[in-house]
This record gives sequence, C-alpha cells and structure tokens, in this order.
Amino acid sequence: MLREIQVKEITKNIREMCIEANYDLSKDMKDRLLEAKEKEESPIGKKILGDLQENLKIAKEDQIPICQDTGMAVVFLKVGQDVHFVGGNLTDAINEGVKEGYTEGYLRKSVVSDPIERINTKDNTPAIIHTEIVEGDKVEITAAPKGFGSENMSRVFMLKPADGIEGVKNAILTAVKDAGPNACPPMVVGVGVGGTFEKAAEMAKEALARNTEIVPEKEWVRNLESEMLEKINKLGIGPAGLGGRVTALSVNVETYATHIAGLPVAINICCHVNRHTSRTI
Repeated sequence: MLREIQVKEITKNIREMCIEANYDLSKDMKDRLLEAKEKEESPIGKKILGDLQENLKIAKEDQIPICQDTGMAVVFLKVGQDVHFVGGNLTDAINEGVKEGYTEGYLRKSVVSDPIERINTKDNTPAIIHTEIVEGDKVEITAAPKGFGSENMSRVFMLKPADGIEGVKNAILTAVKDAGPNACPPMVVGVGVGGTFEKAAEMAKEALARNTEIVPEKEWVRNLESEMLEKINKLGIGPAGLGGRVTALSVNVETYATHIAGLPVAINICCHVNRHTSRTI
C-alpha cells in the first residue's frame, strides 16, 4: 500500500540530525574511545585520549560542536518502494534541512559552490546525497557530516585481480601510512572492496557510518578487519600522530560484486570525530 510522506518531515529530521551528529558521538564510538584509553601505553597518547573524552563531554553538555570542522553534509537514504514523497522536491527538502541545521546549530559553513571559484554558499549546502530504493514503506536516513582533514587522506586503488587479498591489505596500510598524523588519529578506516571506481568509494564512506559492534557475515571480511586493525595499531602513529598503540579505533569493510578484470579498493579515513546518526521515518 502506498504511503505518502511530506518532504517537510525530511527537512525537519535532517535539520535535527545535522545538529545532533555534530554535538554528540554515537555510543559505539564513545565505547571505542574508552577502550583506546585503556589500551594506550604512551603517556602522551593516554593524555590525548583523555582530552578527547573531555571534549566530547563538554560538547554534549554545552551543546556545541565536537570539532570546529563541522563537515560537509553526507546523507544516505534508504527509501521504501511504497513511499511517495509529496509537498515538494526531495533533494530540495534535504538541502533545506542542512541549511536550517547548520544555521540554527551555529555550525561552521564550509561548502563552496564551485571547486575552483571557491565562493562559500554560506549555509553548507548542497549536501552529498546517496539514495537506495528498498522494500517497504519507510525511509531510513543516515546523516554523516564529514570533515576534510581526514577526507583529504582518502584513496582509491584500482588493483588487478591477481593482487588478491594481499593487495587489498597493502592498499589499506599504504593509505593509513601516507595519512599519518594528518588524519587526526585515532581514526576509523572505512574500506570498500569491489564494484566499480565510484561504488568502492561510496561503500568506503558508508562503512564509516556502520556501528563498530556489527560483525560482518563473511569470514574473510571479519578476518581482514581484525588483521588490519592490529597492523595499523602497530604502525606507532598513535593519538594525534605523537606515537602510541592506538592509531585506529576500528576498520569497517564493505564489499560488492565486481568485474572479472578488476579489484577496486577505496579507503575513506575519518578522525575520531566519526559523526553519524540514523533515523527511520
């Protein structure tokens, strides 16, 4: 049965989610930071992790941004095929929500309208929007504001099939090593394996929004995540890049079918301010 949803409901939720994601980290990310402080042996690393936790506490209590870079708004939508949006254009409604959220939440406006002319849009629009049609009559929204200190450290590798799993591992480690302190560690490493050039990158971005407590179904993916987290944390980059045991809080891998001639691998890195929040309408 067809279900109508007013696009103003999308605007309202996006507005609230942009503010929520920038003021308070998800529980799983807070838990990873607590674990990181317990594991860290470096005195300076332990202090930095303690300062990060104090920063989170202040941001939530005072309702201010966790980080001064409040990111470019990335929105993932899973739209039930029985949903019909009414009252306006969906894309416009999403961008209106971003505009209102970043204005009312006093969040930094960091988006320029053209990559070369670089004129600030002054309301953090437009957002980056990914839409997937699924079964049902509901809409699942994930808002994931992405800061660019870590975004700039992300990579795409177009490997050959013969490179195999070892090639994937090498690509991940290469991206993290090259990022070093510039990704504001401790970081979360989102990885997309398979698909095409753009699909791998989209999966890597979406992987960052996956709850770190969710265990992948595929055994090789579970093993890859575990091994990469261990190896990354042996690099010695540490919190804020000042050395230590904890360079990454989590490695999240997503996969998709691909062509017989290719093995795309994308690595999207995020600092500890791995902001994301989800709602279902």
